Amino acid sequence: MLEHGSQPFDAFLPRVGQSVRIACLHDAQVFARRWVIRDKDPALKALVRVLNKARSSDAAVSALGALQHALASRNLLRPNSG
Repeated sequence: MLEHGSQPFDAFLPRVGQSVRIACLHDAQVFARRWVIRDKDPALKALVRVLNKARSSDAAVSALGALQHALASRNLLRPNSG
């Protein structure tokens, strides 16, 4: 489960039809690393660094929020998830 009662959410990688369930920080880290491989955007590389540096529960929640924001801004977040 995500920290502080955050709910799992579903996300898409670019050009992949199947969504991926993000249920914990580790899921988010793996997803973001794969996303960076597909899309060489420097902002995504910075997001991976933020996810990897999250050591506290508050930092993890903030990093997951940043991931959700990045996904939503690119229409890669499943509606009604997260």
